[in-house]
Amino acid sequence: MFLRREPVPFAFVSEADRFRSNVTPPPRERLGKAQLAARTLVGLTVVAGLAGSLLFGMPALQPVKVPEKSQQSAASQGR
Repeated sequence: MFLRREPVPFAFVSEADRFRSNVTPPPRERLGKAQLAARTLVGLTVVAGLAGSLLFGMPALQPVKVPEKSQQSAASQGR
C-alpha cells in the first residue's frame, strides 16, 4: 500500500533535536574595561534620547487651551 521512500542522505539533520552533546562549551570571556564602557555609553545614550524625546514631546501632546474671549478688531467694536 505505502511505498517506502529512499532514505535522505542527510537524515541526521532531522534527528538533531534529539541529539544531546556531553561536551560543554567554553566559558564566555569577560568584557574588558573598554567594552564595558562602550556598552554603558551606548545604553546611556539610548536612555537619554528616549527621555529627551519624552521631555520635548510632552508639550505637543497637551490639549490646546481655547482663549476665553474671542479676539475682535477695534474697527468691529464701533459698529
